[in-house]
Amino acid sequence: MDVTLVSLHWVYLAFVLLIIGFMVMRRDTTAVCVVGIVTLGLLATQSVSHSVAGVFSSFIYAIKELIGTILVISLIVALSKILIRTGVNETMISPVTRLIRTPSLAFWIIGIVMMIISWFFWPSPAVALIGAVLLPVALRVGLPALGVAIAMNLFGHGIALSSDFVIQGAPKLTADAAGIPVADVIGASVPLVVVMGVVTTVVAFWYMRRDMKAGRLTMETGRTAAGPADTSAEAGDPVKRPLPRAVRIGAAIVIPLLFALDIVAMVRLHLQGGDATALIGGTALFVTIVLSLMLHRNDGLERSTKYLIEGFQFGFKVFGPVIPIAAFFYLGDAAFADIFGKVLPEGSHGIVNDLGLALAHTVPVNTSVSAATLAVVGAITGLDGSGFSGLSLAGSIAKLFSAAIGSGIATLTALGQIAGIWVGGGTIIPWALIPAAAICGVDPFELARRNLKPVVIGLVVTTIVAILLI
Repeated sequence: MDVTLVSLHWVYLAFVLLIIGFMVMRRDTTAVCVVGIVTLGLLATQSVSHSVAGVFSSFIYAIKELIGTILVISLIVALSKILIRTGVNETMISPVTRLIRTPSLAFWIIGIVMMIISWFFWPSPAVALIGAVLLPVALRVGLPALGVAIAMNLFGHGIALSSDFVIQGAPKLTADAAGIPVADVIGASVPLVVVMGVVTTVVAFWYMRRDMKAGRLTMETGRTAAGPADTSAEAGDPVKRPLPRAVRIGAAIVIPLLFALDIVAMVRLHLQGGDATALIGGTALFVTIVLSLMLHRNDGLERSTKYLIEGFQFGFKVFGPVIPIAAFFYLGDAAFADIFGKVLPEGSHGIVNDLGLALAHTVPVNTSVSAATLAVVGAITGLDGSGFSGLSLAGSIAKLFSAAIGSGIATLTALGQIAGIWVGGGTIIPWALIPAAAICGVDPFELARRNLKPVVIGLVVTTIVAILLI
């Protein structure tokens, strides 16, 4: 192989390690990714202009790959905002509040409701959607606000976000980086998500009940405010402008029914990946426009656009750090030839695959080492507090190790996805816990401390299960 091509592979690997190092130090990786893309471009084309233009082209490539995910998240956030302002969210949740009679029931019911809603609306909107409604109910039956925050975190930002079965944004990122279908990642993630979810929530519940009985966890533990603030208020816009009761009840019935019909359509029509995402996004957009017209009447058309703008602002704010990282890691696969031309040797399936094959011939990699490494890498990439920024890296490394051991790419990819999102998606990184901590009025650092042991125990058990499944 040409010396330049060998250098290309080593440089790519060096920048992967450098990106991981910056994430460990909780530093932003955008500049590192840009330098990495330029360096790879210089080695591949020997042209400064082509390598600099390659940065822009790689961003375009990443955005094209991610745009469906960004769009559906933006639409769902727009819908969540109008549900809060119309009061429909309270009506949707009210039947559940009658079931909450003890602290234990409050923990599990709030967690399960958070998980279900997060599958359709994602955790960040779901926190605002149900937090202000269910928190007062939980406090009345004796569950501390910190316990409410733990339940919302583990079930929403943990189980729901790491599985992402409905919107399928997370598995698409990892599947694209690993070069496998989204359905494969989702299928492989089911047993791992179940194990991680059951172990983590049961351990967290046990610790919570133990500390409540011992007096180490009281109603005031970790409290920083009297109660949740409504995050939907804006200057000049009332916090809530509820629709008439009959309309709210009708909307609370019809909206979940529409999403349930989406799930039926996915199953009957075998819709997955982008097709399933498009169906959810289209439904969210339709409901947002109808509710806007009902709420604002003559101003409904203009206000519906405002809700969409708010959704897009959230979507691009969340994915802003993801695009440069994804742009770099896509170069490890098919994107390299699209951006810098057919530089790699005949028979090469991408830089990552080449590294995997080389690793298979030089390093005695086995399933245990591969699974443990993916779990650690996933956790490290989550240290920046963004559960999604490291998914492309997790997928790429899963592809590398699966090429080395000859199997298990879907399971390794799912494991890296779960580790990255559980750590960085909002369960043990304080700066990622702020939404749930704010709505519950608790200290995010105390919340992170409470979540740490259950999440670590869950990751260890899940990694062992992954080793058995590969």
